Amino acid sequence: MNRFFYLKTCSTCSRIIKELNLPDDVVMHDIKSNPISEDMLDHMKTLAGSYEALFSRRAQRYKTEGLKDKQLSEDDYKHYILNHYTFLSRPVLVYNDRIFVGNNSKTIASAKAFIQSNEQ
Repeated sequence: MNRFFYLKTCSTCSRIIKELNLPDDVVMHDIKSNPISEDMLDHMKTLAGSYEALFSRRAQRYKTEGLKDKQLSEDDYKHYILNHYTFLSRPVLVYNDRIFVGNNSKTIASAKAFIQSNEQ
């Protein structure tokens, strides 16, 4: 399933949604009002290669909970992402079995090009 995981209140996510011009078959998934299921996270991990690749070290909780001073395992990354939406790096686009994680310009440009190449 094609899905866009984002935070409704995030201005960066809103800007990216407009920039990507997502096709109608992409399901919009607000991670705050609709938490990620373990199955969804496991599928994203399969596509991304690790839970760590999906984990946000920019989240305020990362510092306030002292996680930056700990050695986290894959199980830890999974646990934190499932327990609080802020630990998912965002946005995440899963489209035609490809995954695009985060908001850096190269990732967004790659996602946009991939979407356009699959629409033709």
